[in-house]
Amino acid sequence: MRFRALAALVPLLSLATAAQAEVKEASPDHLLIQDHRTVHVPPDKLYATLVDIGHWWNGKHTYSGDAAHLSIQPEAGGCFCERWDNQSVAHGRVIWASPAHLLRLDTALGPLQSLAVQGVMTFTLKPAADGTALQFEYRVNGSSASGLDKLAPSVDGVLMEQLQRLQGYAEKNTP
Repeated sequence: MRFRALAALVPLLSLATAAQAEVKEASPDHLLIQDHRTVHVPPDKLYATLVDIGHWWNGKHTYSGDAAHLSIQPEAGGCFCERWDNQSVAHGRVIWASPAHLLRLDTALGPLQSLAVQGVMTFTLKPAADGTALQFEYRVNGSSASGLDKLAPSVDGVLMEQLQRLQGYAEKNTP
């Protein structure tokens, strides 16, 4: 009985491990989160899905509570914004857009915005035998008072959830 329970847990533990982006560096004044995965769709489809953020981002991680209010204008200077009622939030701006290849955002997400930190989020897409190799990187820098090392695990958790949802939406049309 105990062996069966342990055997049932092993696949779940491997999923939990696979669903964890890596905090490569974290100190009070900076953090670096990276993830590498294969998404089983061509790069052009993954890019189109990526910029269709309102369909795959979790609404729990928005100010309005509804991801449908999110948008990304995929061009240099384009807004990664949230608009609802007569309110709006600029979550970031696009600093490099190369369809089917790269999307880079200048963004300090959520609670990081009020810390006056600088964040750069990069999605790099490369053709792979079975779809697209997606490389994700989020670098955040601020003052040592920012306490980014303490925030890194939470930021990692939220971003990993979003990457899982992106992959699910791209591959199966469900986040």
